[in-house]
Parts: sequence; structure tokens; C-alpha cells
Amino acid sequence: MTTNQLFALFSDLALILVLAHLLGALARRFSQPAVIGEVLAGILLGPTLLGHEVSDFLFPSDIRPMLTALADVGMAVFMFIVGLELDRKILRGTGRLAATVSVSSILLPFGLGALLALLLAEDHAPDHRLGFVLFMGTAMSVTAFPVLARILTDREMQHTPVGGLALACAAIGDVLAWCMLAAVVALAGGGGAGPWYLLLLVPYTGVMLWVVRPLLRRLLAAGAGTARLSPAALTAVLAGLLVSGAVTEKIGLHFIFGAFFFGVVMPKESTERLRADITDRIGEVSSHLLLPVFFISVGLKVDLSDLGRSGWLDFGLVLLVAVSGKFLGAFLSARAHGVTARQSAVLATLMNTRGLTELIILTAGLQLGVLDERLFSLMVAMAVVTTAMAGPLLSLFQPRPLADHPLVPAARDAQPPAARH
Repeated sequence: MTTNQLFALFSDLALILVLAHLLGALARRFSQPAVIGEVLAGILLGPTLLGHEVSDFLFPSDIRPMLTALADVGMAVFMFIVGLELDRKILRGTGRLAATVSVSSILLPFGLGALLALLLAEDHAPDHRLGFVLFMGTAMSVTAFPVLARILTDREMQHTPVGGLALACAAIGDVLAWCMLAAVVALAGGGGAGPWYLLLLVPYTGVMLWVVRPLLRRLLAAGAGTARLSPAALTAVLAGLLVSGAVTEKIGLHFIFGAFFFGVVMPKESTERLRADITDRIGEVSSHLLLPVFFISVGLKVDLSDLGRSGWLDFGLVLLVAVSGKFLGAFLSARAHGVTARQSAVLATLMNTRGLTELIILTAGLQLGVLDERLFSLMVAMAVVTTAMAGPLLSLFQPRPLADHPLVPAARDAQPPAARH
């Protein structure tokens, strides 16, 4: 790297960190997830407001590949943490209700998204038309599990019946959505690997479950009496998630699947303190450096400055399908199980939260060539709007529980109407 490139890279990183922090804090002041402000920071520095000339001056073309590389590492670390926090205990006691609601809140938006893709195919579809249709359906089906969990915590709803149900539904939905995306990636050709490479997914899965998982269990058991991992163990975890991501990228799937699966196979039994330490130590670097770089890299690709009438019409259709599909899928399914209308609306609102998970899926679609940059911009705007609208809608459907009795109203409302007579 030349001196000018280093100067530009370090200056850009400083700008990214400061602006992402400021707008993230501003978003929290308005009871919004920090991810809203951080994504807006990326869009503000992109061509939407500044134009291509100013944006290219701030982020020269020879620096952007370096930022993209850091953003990819941030995606891998984030997906690992999502897999690490995906605990089967969340699903206990939720029964058929959580499974039905999660499947319904995926099938309906998937179907509507696929129909919308057929409508938009002529203007936006790349060569792989089927991949485009399936990807649009998948992108419409996403719920951001980490952002949803943060919203529940901020609103003191994590221990209410509807909050627990939402977490369980989002956890099931996440797994289903990643499986669907994996199929789309394989169908679209992945990273250019030959189709036979996907056969390596079978031995890869076996090695992860029957070799890597026991080794990780032994590694964590060695530090079970402490609250922090040893430097050697932390290095092994970091190296493992990167190698796992590299393997899935090589065999034709996106690297995010390898990082996610490495987090999933991490032992969950009696390792809460060590897993919390992993999340804290890796998450600090990710949330304060790598993810802000990812948001900027997303924002630099978003250009809403010259949409025109047809572009805004497409955005209206995208937003309508995204909101109605997730909301109706969750609401109608919950109502069919006897959940009250108000609590069903709360659940449907929470399931409509897309956040960072949606951005990662959209970025993967852009990298695969399934999305063009114009539709990518519209989908990013949709992700921001559907995440931002969660707070106001929750205030409408579910005011904060009373401090004296935080669980009573939610517990009563979560019961089927027949059980309250």
C-alpha cells in the first residue's frame, strides 16, 4: 500500500467510526435500534445525498476493496455470534404455536415476494431468473433475530409470553431462512465453484458435528471454572469460524453459512459464562469497527437519488409486500391458535423487524449477481423502514408494562380467549 492509500484508509475508518457512533446514539435517543442510525450513516456518505463525485472523493475506488474485505470479516463474525446465541432452550415450551407462526410468517412473504419478483423480472432480473425469484422470496421472509432480541430487552418484554414466543419464532425462522438462502446460493452458482463441489457439504457437515464439536466441547470444558477464555482458546475460536467460512465459500456456498454453522455447533450446555465472554470479546471489535465498515460499504452502494416515478412505484410495491406478507403471516397464524388480536399484532410487528440480517442477505445477493444495484437500494431502504416502524407500532399495540406488575397483562393477553372465561 502506498502512503496515500494508508492515509485514505485510516481517515475513512475514523470517519466511519465517529459517524456510525453518533447516528447510532441518535437513533437510540428516538427509541430506535442503533442499526438504523448506523445504516443511515452509510447512506448519508453514499451517492444518495452527496452525489457520486463527493462520495468517490471520500472513499476512493482503490480503498473500497479494503473496506469490503473488512466488511466481509464483520459479516462473518456477526453470523458466528448469531449462531452462537441460537440456543435450543429458546424453543422449549413454545410447542406447535411457535412452529406454525414461524412457518406461516415465512411462507406467505416468500410467496408474495416470488410473485413480486415475477413482476419486476423484466427490469431487474439478471440472467438467472429462477435464482432471482427465489432470492426475492427469501429476502422478504427474513426476521432479524438479534435486533428483535434487543428491541424486546429495551422495552422490557423479553420475559413476557409474547416476547418469548417472538424469540422462538424468530429463531426457527432464521434457520429456515438461511436454509432457503443456501439453496438459492447453490442454484445461482455460489462463488463460481463447480456444482460437484456442493457434494463436499456432506463431509463438511460430518466433520463439524463429529470432530469439531467434540473438540470445542473439550476446549470449553477446560475453561469451565473461569469466566474468561484463555488467549489460546479464543484464538482457536476465531480461527475456526474463519476456516469454516472459507470452506463453505470454496465449496460454492457463501462464507456467512460457514461462520453461522460454526457458531451453531459451539456447545451450549453449561457454557453460558464462556459463551458470554466470547460474545463480549469478539463482539466489541465487531460492533465498534467491523460492522460500521459493513454499514458504510452497504450505504455506498445505495443510490436513491435518481429513482424517478417508476423507481418509487417499485419501492412502494416492495414495501407493501414486505410489510403485509410478514405481518399477515404471523398475525393470522397466531389468531388461529387463539392468541388475542392485540398480542397477535405485537407478535406480527416484531416478526417484521429485519435489520442487519436483511442487509447481510441483500449484500450476498448483490455479490452473487442476483440483485442489481437499483433493486438492492430499494431493498435496503425497505429493511430500514420495516425495522424503524417496529418501535412506533409496538407503542401502539403494546405500551410498556407497568413497573409494579410487568408480566400480568402480557400473561393474561397471551392466553387463548377461552382460557380466560
